[in-house]
Amino acid sequence: MSHGETKDGSEVNMAAWLVGINNLKIQPFELPPLGPFDVRVQMKAVGICGSDVHYLKTMRCADFVVEEPMVIGHECAGIIQEVGSEVKTLVAGDRVALEPGISCWRCNQCKEGRYNLCPEMKFFATPPVHGSLANQVVHPADLCFKLPDNVSLEEGAMCEPLSVGVHACRRANIGPETNVLILGAGPIGLVTMLAARAFGAPRIVITDVDDYRLSVAKKLGADDIVKVSTNMQDVAQEVEQIQKAMGAGVEVSFDCAGFNKTMSTALSATCSGGKVCLVGMGHNEMTLPLTPAAAREVDVIGIFRYKNTWPLCLEFLRSGKIDVKPLITHRYGFSQKEVEEAFETSARGSTAIKVMFNL
Repeated sequence: MSHGETKDGSEVNMAAWLVGINNLKIQPFELPPLGPFDVRVQMKAVGICGSDVHYLKTMRCADFVVEEPMVIGHECAGIIQEVGSEVKTLVAGDRVALEPGISCWRCNQCKEGRYNLCPEMKFFATPPVHGSLANQVVHPADLCFKLPDNVSLEEGAMCEPLSVGVHACRRANIGPETNVLILGAGPIGLVTMLAARAFGAPRIVITDVDDYRLSVAKKLGADDIVKVSTNMQDVAQEVEQIQKAMGAGVEVSFDCAGFNKTMSTALSATCSGGKVCLVGMGHNEMTLPLTPAAAREVDVIGIFRYKNTWPLCLEFLRSGKIDVKPLITHRYGFSQKEVEEAFETSARGSTAIKVMFNL
């Protein structure tokens, strides 16, 4: 779609702005000047994340509140248009995947290498920072990763959700001797399953309340699936079903939903000495059977986003160890109508897993 021109004849940069609850508008987006270590990137593929939908529906996500109009989107890949004077590693025309978080590199967390925990993190579409559902963005070159020739721009954009699964697997030390349980077969549950397999997990069981999502998980390589309810009273019986499906001890459970019930299930299903990794952020506060789990030395691990994951994600995609293409279920262009439809599709769930914009 043509978006008008500036006085000097250059194309106006347009972006999808979140201006209110359930209100997205495509409007001009003025880019910051290109710094010496920055690149200007033409966006080509941008995915919709659950957090984007959350902001659209409620204007907030956890403690982050949208107080003024904000450009949405953070799962993205594109083509370099211009590089800053000090950029040595990229040139115009390179296809890149963008890591969306800019950390300060001065605080203790950054210095210790845990830059995902940086308190000064500037992250695409986390208020008040603008996101990347736009014709073009300016971003630090060191956060733009060149795509291998056999990896598409859409797959490049999928590195962001895949990074969550990769970071979770690293935190939980997944390897060829780790049997894995995954609670929740949404987009993050599915990428965590693909990552766990790539890390060598020999057996993976996944649970969900939805038949369609479980069928997708099975097609993507889950060894077994267990349909569960939302009823807390069913935990004991479902734990039995899970353990039977695994046929061995559950060494690591990934709770990719983050609800009272899923976390209670994970704590009970995990074998003594195992780990529970909380990935999903469903409930802020939970009442859990922690004491019996602690008495069996079950460790509870938290994760926040990811760090240093893009090179590994791209290698998994290049080598074919992970195929994210089946996760992309819906595609839209970049017009007012299509942006609204895309977000409605993503929010509805049902058969939508990853909704992708092609710009």
